Amino acid sequence: MLLKIRRRAGRRAALLAVGAMTAGLLLTAPQQATAGAPNLLSNPGFETAGAPGSDMPSCWSKSGWGDNDFTFATVADAHTGTKAMKVSLTRRVSGDRKALVTENATCAPTVVPGKQYDLAAWYKSNTPDVSVTVFRHDTTAGWQYWTDLQNPPVSAAWARTEVRTPAVPPNTDKIAWGLSVYGVGTLTTDDYVVEEVGAVPPQPTCSGTAEECAKGKWEVMATKNPVRSMHAVVLKNGKVLLIAGSGNDIAQFNAGTFTSAVYDPVNGTVKTIPTPVDMFCSGHVQLSDGRVLVMSGNKGYPSADGKIGYQGLKDSYTFDPTTETYTKTNDMNGGHWYPSATILGNGDVISFGGLKEDSTGNVTAEKFSAAQNKWLPMNEVNQTWSYWGLYPSMILMQDGRLFYSGSHTFGNGTPGTGASVYDYDANTITDVPGLRNKDERDESASVLLPPAQDQRVLTIGGGNNERNPAANRLTDIIDLKQPSPAYTAGPDLPQGLVDQGQGKRPQTGAEGKMFVSAVLLPDGKVLETGGGLHDRADPVYEASFFDPTTNTYQSGLATDPIPRTYHSGSFLLPDGRVMSVGDNPGNGTYNHNVSIYTPPYLFKGARPQITSVIDKEWVYGDTQRITVNRAVAKAELIRPAAVTHSSDPNQRFVDLPMTVVNGTTIDLNVTSNPNLAPPGWYMLFAVDANGVPSIAQWVHLGGPSALAATAEQPSAHEHTFASELAAPKQNPAKRDSVPVAPTVAGCDRHYGTVNLCVPTRFPAEVKETTKARCDWLASHQYPKRMKVNGSDPLRLDPDRDGYTC
Repeated sequence: MLLKIRRRAGRRAALLAVGAMTAGLLLTAPQQATAGAPNLLSNPGFETAGAPGSDMPSCWSKSGWGDNDFTFATVADAHTGTKAMKVSLTRRVSGDRKALVTENATCAPTVVPGKQYDLAAWYKSNTPDVSVTVFRHDTTAGWQYWTDLQNPPVSAAWARTEVRTPAVPPNTDKIAWGLSVYGVGTLTTDDYVVEEVGAVPPQPTCSGTAEECAKGKWEVMATKNPVRSMHAVVLKNGKVLLIAGSGNDIAQFNAGTFTSAVYDPVNGTVKTIPTPVDMFCSGHVQLSDGRVLVMSGNKGYPSADGKIGYQGLKDSYTFDPTTETYTKTNDMNGGHWYPSATILGNGDVISFGGLKEDSTGNVTAEKFSAAQNKWLPMNEVNQTWSYWGLYPSMILMQDGRLFYSGSHTFGNGTPGTGASVYDYDANTITDVPGLRNKDERDESASVLLPPAQDQRVLTIGGGNNERNPAANRLTDIIDLKQPSPAYTAGPDLPQGLVDQGQGKRPQTGAEGKMFVSAVLLPDGKVLETGGGLHDRADPVYEASFFDPTTNTYQSGLATDPIPRTYHSGSFLLPDGRVMSVGDNPGNGTYNHNVSIYTPPYLFKGARPQITSVIDKEWVYGDTQRITVNRAVAKAELIRPAAVTHSSDPNQRFVDLPMTVVNGTTIDLNVTSNPNLAPPGWYMLFAVDANGVPSIAQWVHLGGPSALAATAEQPSAHEHTFASELAAPKQNPAKRDSVPVAPTVAGCDRHYGTVNLCVPTRFPAEVKETTKARCDWLASHQYPKRMKVNGSDPLRLDPDRDGYTC
């Protein structure tokens, strides 16, 4: 699975035509920016020798890692002065070598948290496998790898490279950096520069009410969602695909009425789409060409007496955003009701878990080949015969392995610690420690935090539909860059108001929420919103921002006035707003209202504009030029949402390090690693220093030339990454499936119709009496008289007339 990339010999040349200022300019290397503040580096040109006995110039150190043969030499072939640094790799299996600013108080430049710095150097190289690598000194944790910012192109003559850092993280007082070479070849460098970006952004002017500027604003749209959507996908044209299938409605299933809709957030219109099969509780992911792959769904509902559970489809379709039609692919190898779906760095899709056609748990992995446009036969897919549960959150790591975060839907988590790393090539599963209450993470949300380059995952809240305790407030964070990654406790989820049928009241104690939505925003924060206190009941009205820079929550945001529990979803629109749909509580109702959240950053005055994108077809390792109408602080790619049941493992925010040519012309440095940004369509945002984003431009990343596999080409700069895991678990023996109780959905089917969910276990505060249970059902608006299908295990029919309460 670890993709090897054939890197282009140089950057793509792009002929610019954006007015007289840039007409005719050939992009072979970034231009030199206007001189800024003084150079913060000591001995930037290697002219001063090191201490007696040292073979490196003053304030420079040999650095690198991995299995490779290398040489360092101070040479006379300098850009200016009499000395330059030459680093050569003559054999390389892994790792890199670089001359690095010495990591000490004397040599490493002092930096200010929140500030940005321009890094520049002159270089010559005969390999494209070069990157600008930056380390930072944390005042508590010491020196640590920070980020790779740029891949300068091959250059036989002296060329200048320059790139701007992200804002310096809190608790950072110094940085060190150098140009790394991670492929066989030679790199010569000279005249390094570190300059503080001195412009102070103007203070934002509030364009709304004081409350809107602090908390944002929710609006309930006049246009309602015409379908009982369980799934939402933001398409490459900015429209939203809403998939219902039968919409958890047995009458619709029996009638063969399956629905989808396309919502246009620009003009507020909705178009109903013919839908071939019951895609209720399917999996979905966007392919590299922008089509949506929809897999499995519902073959059959449970029987009225609950002896037969949900049954998964083998069927698979693609949805074309241009024609707005579904096209059948070949079938999967088995049914997968509630499957995972993760796109890989080569554009393939891998899927795990769910229920088979006979309601048992599916233990086979499925792989969709992008090149062949089909699901592969089972014998062509590596198998561990493991059961991952329902909607397991499988997040692609930067080296091609998969991180199972512990988020899932229904019941308990996987055996062991509840979170693990899956290596497809080695076919091994290795537990990682630290996830708290791993069997109460049902309907939690997990996100790869911004930026994807940091490889940190946040898991939020959750519960357990089998025992039905109050949902928790737990948030856990794992840094996958660490040699032995482990979850650590994050701050408790903020609390809001909960409605348990007697009106809203403040949450208390450890009360949190499940069915939570987590949305990556263009300012780099995570919006968490929606959710409920218990399984399919008791909506919680609370929203907050999680800031990955400080690992803190900003509580007290405006809240969605519409309850958003089971079968709800929230997602980012290209204009920077957030859309929320759905709510399907246990009483079988469905809320068709659509809510739109305008974050505070859109009340901070005029937003920047991307005035041109020279080329919307991007290739890994490229430098891409954009123009903007005024200065911006950062730019990023955000993968459009494909969300259901709190789960969107493909959601990611990829930083685009900037080389600022002038105030309105910027070169963006595209990652060379497709595991960080799998191929496909992305929303490109430019964001100013106050966190105000532009409206997104759509760009396509990837392409056949970028994805052509070769034998053993160097991969992107990775460092020692999750390399000291514990011993892998022993895989189960080959098997067909695992038994799964028909009550896996947490519903006792002895009462009413199948689309009603009378809880198998009532919340703990409900006494185990007929009256208390009937009062709870009445307060949650269940039908007054539900037919008893066979026996009465919950004692809801005291007069034995065949109907409840």
